[in-house]
Amino acid sequence: MPAWGIVLIIIGVVTALLLIWVIPFNIWFRALVSGAPVSIPRLVGMRLRKIKVAMIIDAYITGKKAGLNIRVETLETHYMAKGDVVKVVNALISAHSAKIQLDIQTAMAIDLAGRDVLNAVKVSVNPKVIVTPMISAVAKDGIELKSKAMITVRANISRLIGGAGEETIIARVGEGIVTTIGSARSHKDVLENPDTISKTVLQKGLDSGTAFEILSIDIADVDVGKNIGSQLQMDQAEADKRIAQAKAEERRALAVANEQEMKAKTQEMKALVVAAEAEVPKALADAFRSGRLGVLDYYNMQNLQADTAMRNAIGGTDSKPKK
Repeated sequence: MPAWGIVLIIIGVVTALLLIWVIPFNIWFRALVSGAPVSIPRLVGMRLRKIKVAMIIDAYITGKKAGLNIRVETLETHYMAKGDVVKVVNALISAHSAKIQLDIQTAMAIDLAGRDVLNAVKVSVNPKVIVTPMISAVAKDGIELKSKAMITVRANISRLIGGAGEETIIARVGEGIVTTIGSARSHKDVLENPDTISKTVLQKGLDSGTAFEILSIDIADVDVGKNIGSQLQMDQAEADKRIAQAKAEERRALAVANEQEMKAKTQEMKALVVAAEAEVPKALADAFRSGRLGVLDYYNMQNLQADTAMRNAIGGTDSKPKK
């Protein structure tokens, strides 16, 4: 075989492989026999745009078989927008089977918003039960009650875009339970009729602005906790006692300070008296030297003092302080 013949064979094989890769004949034939035909140029364009042709066509065939009115162009656009094509188609099929109003544009918007559109349809068909954590509240008599609620919800398709999620439902129900228990006169009233909690909370319209519709709220468990009222009174009494102790300590410290001050003043007065007594001999000596006081006068004064002391001793009125 000449060389140019071999080159032609190689070119032909490469061309055939390229055509097989660019033109997915197997996918085109599968769509054709499934009753959901797609043109070859459309498939070639999808392949050149690096779209998963097999996935898009399989989802298109599934939708057509389920009786959905969808177009390949719509699915292709949703895929290029980073959406989940298979989940959207399955959600549309589930909604169509359950006779729920859901068009493809709404389903794609819900999917692009980050919501699980297929799970939303399932929850809309089969309501979901949300269990709240243990919620603590205090009745007017000061007794703490701990309750747990089971919330039965159904997805609201029309409010999935922009609607609040499960966390908001749990928070609102918890707030309603705390308010209801807190307004009860006695914890016994709540224990006798726990259904009053669910009825009161259910009437508040807590599903407003959320992606769910609350069907029922059931109180699963109610337990008696601490006596918060007594505990608060004990804490208040303890605080009052500490304040009184602090004030008493302050008064004691002030009394001690006053006592120390009086002792200091007494010592100061004693020192002054001792100093004054020390000046008496000096004054006597000065009086003797100057002649203002004679020795006879001094002895007369001493005799007078001794006589006075004797009279006081006989009369039982000792002028000197007893030691």
